[in-house]
Amino acid sequence: MWLIIYLWCTVALFIPYATIILLYRKWFLKLSPFLIPASFKPQIKFSIIIPARNEEANIPACLESIFRQKYPTGLFEVIIIDDHSTDSSSAIVQQLQVQHSNLKLIRLADEIDGKALNSYKKKAIERAIDIATGDWIITTDADCMMTEKWIASFAAIIQQKDPVFVAAPVAFSNDGGIISTFQCIDFTSLQGITAASVSAGFHSMCNGANLAYRKDAFNEVGGFNGIDSIASGDDMLLMNKIKKRFPSKIAFLFSREAIITTDPMPDWKSFLNQRIRWASKADQFKDKSIFWVLFLVYFFNLFLFIMPFLSFFYPLLFLYWLAFLVLKSFVELLFIIPVAASFGQTFMWQLPLLQPMHIAYTVMAGWLGKFGTYQWKGRKVK
Repeated sequence: MWLIIYLWCTVALFIPYATIILLYRKWFLKLSPFLIPASFKPQIKFSIIIPARNEEANIPACLESIFRQKYPTGLFEVIIIDDHSTDSSSAIVQQLQVQHSNLKLIRLADEIDGKALNSYKKKAIERAIDIATGDWIITTDADCMMTEKWIASFAAIIQQKDPVFVAAPVAFSNDGGIISTFQCIDFTSLQGITAASVSAGFHSMCNGANLAYRKDAFNEVGGFNGIDSIASGDDMLLMNKIKKRFPSKIAFLFSREAIITTDPMPDWKSFLNQRIRWASKADQFKDKSIFWVLFLVYFFNLFLFIMPFLSFFYPLLFLYWLAFLVLKSFVELLFIIPVAASFGQTFMWQLPLLQPMHIAYTVMAGWLGKFGTYQWKGRKVK
């Protein structure tokens, strides 16, 4: 009897799960790529903020991609906040300052005077915003690469649509290995959900590696006040605050020119740490639509995670488990294939084969995000 109840509960979770995935697909297919108008004339000054901790291997290429932007040099500045680096990150920035007068460097250690924090990144961004001269803030990471029209794309959509917060796409590079491919599939789906849900106004999602907001809007909502004790969330938790104050002023920049590229995590341990960090802020969202979607996703995957273990005692369950994997993969492929095409990604056909790993990581990351700890930039975080 309990076995029948278990199967019906799994079905009851699958139906709304499939429904929300198909809704994301419907919203995504309605999107039209944003193109910079031929009449576009740059008017907005940006402050590009990059927190960096031990990024000597990445920061030269990142800054090079920024300084070759097709955007007037006088209309953007780059502020690097060195978060207690023990390598030559600061020295590299100082060398580049000789060539670029719009490049600034802050050392977070000088700003906090030895005070221990749980969110060094939020404090770094906050201090950079204090000295920023731009009307708009763009945040990204030191291991990202930008197209030549990255800043121009932000400026064009801002001048055309007058938002106060703009989320933009991020893509992982892929070397074809199983770790890289797995992360690309997972991250591409997240980016598709972000584009679909933000554009539809369903819920607010973004990635701190590629977003922009008005400096005065950041100050008006109190910046990171109220969320500054949480290690992660300098992106989505801030977006939630701004959306609450400016509900009709949120945009998604759906443009290939705006995509920034970064590398996936190099190994499974780093990947799981990253996802635990992302999961750790799940119960902090004021936007309850996100919470309930995450709740649904977690428990559907939990039921699928347990099912093959139960099949040791009830072998028929293994066949039901395989059937659910096929149905889950089918629904997800309907969504992710058009998303991957828009983001220039491939390898999506491997999704069904990677389903068991995806289910296991979803359950582990969700649990440890709530009850465990994780490592971030060499620090242990609660």
